[in-house]
Amino acid sequence: MLRAEDNKFLTESGERTGMGELLRRFWIPVLLSEELPEPDSDPKKIVVMGEELLAFRDTRGVVGVIDQYCPHRGANLWLGRNEECGIRCVYHGWKFDTDGRCVDMPTSYPDLNAKDLIRIKSYPVREWGDMIWAYMGPADQMPELPALEMALLPASHRFVTKKWQDCNWVQAVEGSIDTAHFTFAHLSFEKEENEILDIKKHFVNPLTRVATDHMRWIAEDPRPVIKINPHEAGLTVAGGRLTGSDNIYWRIAQFLMPFHSYAPSSMPGENMFGQTFVPVTDTNCWIYTYAWNPHRPLTDAEREGYANGNGVMAVVDENYVPLRNKANDYLIDRKLQRTKSYTGIKGVSEQDAAVQDSQGPIADRTREHLGPTDLGIMHFRKLVMEAARALQKGEAPPHAQHQDRYTVRSGACVTSKTKDLTAVMIERFGDPAGFVGGPGQNAAAE
Repeated sequence: MLRAEDNKFLTESGERTGMGELLRRFWIPVLLSEELPEPDSDPKKIVVMGEELLAFRDTRGVVGVIDQYCPHRGANLWLGRNEECGIRCVYHGWKFDTDGRCVDMPTSYPDLNAKDLIRIKSYPVREWGDMIWAYMGPADQMPELPALEMALLPASHRFVTKKWQDCNWVQAVEGSIDTAHFTFAHLSFEKEENEILDIKKHFVNPLTRVATDHMRWIAEDPRPVIKINPHEAGLTVAGGRLTGSDNIYWRIAQFLMPFHSYAPSSMPGENMFGQTFVPVTDTNCWIYTYAWNPHRPLTDAEREGYANGNGVMAVVDENYVPLRNKANDYLIDRKLQRTKSYTGIKGVSEQDAAVQDSQGPIADRTREHLGPTDLGIMHFRKLVMEAARALQKGEAPPHAQHQDRYTVRSGACVTSKTKDLTAVMIERFGDPAGFVGGPGQNAAAE
């Protein structure tokens, strides 16, 4: 468990908070590229870590992220006209470009050059991997963009979307790197509704009918051994389960500083999945979700499946709000819960959201009792909190200087019990950290 003051430190993301300042030292996704589809399209209100901002794509196709309010009389620039390389306030016509400069001030005398004295807050912006990223930290500390493998690939090889979630970003991250919860939160099984279970085998009998060996191993071993490997981009979090032979079934997740994670389930050649968790306020977040395959373009059927909630994606409405959400109790089906799944909720993403939201808007970690399968959670908290406290003492986060080392992979494999995690990582990915050096550069990982 954490002390109350530590939980507060961990979960706050506003300006001048320890964790908020750490997050601002990294590039942050603020929109999908598709949300600003063309030059001079409608501007978008966004809130990032409590800051009210406006994003717009100008006549050149360049995206700006600026203060949402006009500095003249405080009118909201979202009402403004996106025209001729700037957003024009509809109140008195002041116009601002993507860098926050006032480029026209009709209410002032031209010879005074008053517009040259006015500038509103703006942030550097990049488009990368079908997402729009902003850097909200000190200009002289701006790092490179993270070399996420999916962003290095052609657009045909990836699928990118996002979903809203009604909880603090930290508990959503913690759920993503918890490789133990799959046994109950996500596993499907077949059981007659009126089947009477032997109470001594209550947690095993319905799961004996799962479809694959991998699922059977997850069902039969709810206590995976957790191994952690810190690296230049973050942490490898691996969970090993018994297979009934001399092998271990490993599910290997990646956490990349400060808010990216990769799912642990993909076998060699299969599509991979990742998530990026962006605080809106301290009680809700956007989760950017993506799938990619370094070897081939994604098929139309795969894309359709992801749009319909396969993988880590949720089924969302036109505003990217999941159709199964907190407001409608995730459309929980109690009959389904008795016969098909522990949650009674359809969709891996929705199952995650349900349990994470249920912890409260901000989980009270003073009440929790961690166990051996929570080792990854402990290491995650230690990593981000130590980095935030070091930053308060003037020490820049080292991971921000190693964005080229973010090209890592997660995934599953079956190996001998005799191998330690380093040997497993080398066998599966060709590198102890899962680093693949960009598409096609590491033949051992193919």
